[in-house]
Amino acid sequence: MADIIDGRAVARQLDDETKAQVDQMIAKGQPRPGLAVVLVGEDGASQVYVRRKIKGCEKVGIRSIERRMPAETTQEELLAVVAELNADPEVNGILVQVPLPDHIDARTVLSAIKPEKDVDGFHPVNVGRLSTGTGGIVPCTPLGIMKLIDTVVDDLTGLDAVVIGKSNIVGKPVANLLLDREATVTVTHIYTENLPEIARKADIIVAAAGAPELVKGFWVKDGAVIIDVGITRIMGDDGKEKLVGDVAFDEVQHAKAVTPVPGGVGPMTIACLLANTVQAAQTQLEGGDKGDDYGDAPDRSMFTETSA
Repeated sequence: MADIIDGRAVARQLDDETKAQVDQMIAKGQPRPGLAVVLVGEDGASQVYVRRKIKGCEKVGIRSIERRMPAETTQEELLAVVAELNADPEVNGILVQVPLPDHIDARTVLSAIKPEKDVDGFHPVNVGRLSTGTGGIVPCTPLGIMKLIDTVVDDLTGLDAVVIGKSNIVGKPVANLLLDREATVTVTHIYTENLPEIARKADIIVAAAGAPELVKGFWVKDGAVIIDVGITRIMGDDGKEKLVGDVAFDEVQHAKAVTPVPGGVGPMTIACLLANTVQAAQTQLEGGDKGDDYGDAPDRSMFTETSA
């Protein structure tokens, strides 16, 4: 029987560590870290995510700044808000909630956020630093994935890791993080042939394809660790909707450990966002990362959010 990796418990522990850092900063007379969340339009899922992020800020002592803008907001108006937040010394982190309305180019907006305030970790400077192993802010979901792996694996050196999905927001960054830890990494995608055979060799599988129950039991060798990033609503046999991941959970109980859906990777995303905000605040207090013009943002043609 596979151990269940409790993402909610790990997230609570990380939140406690983040709150302790905030309390320490306040005790030293330093300003309270501030996170600005910008929401354009009335997308229902985005509103839920924003509420969760604001609630998370309250829990750990981060000051939250919420900017809600109508769906008809122009790109120029949104860029003006980003510029205002960039210039505000009380704002340490900026998060523009995606997806944005179709008339706004998300890459342009995200590239306008200063790298040192890019707590999502999607600015090209932070992407470049991650790919070269030179620091920067790490994207929240990949960072959370690594923290979950660390709860069940002491040393990744030489282990075979298979990342299913090559998105810019999960697959590629988590592959870089695994490589930094000396794992041998294979990244697969929709055109990969013999995927089940590749997966069967893996000590660690990170499933981030957005394909419900793609990873079957026969894909997984005994003792593997499985991190399920996917989350999809499907209709159950009882006629009710349910959430499932990219892994056929009941079929992989011969694994060493597996994350559930919901309650696995999802809670870690917001916890890591809060941790990134405190990291950004500390870096700014130390006078680090003062660049302004860093070119275009990475391609974010596939925006997803995991918050189950």
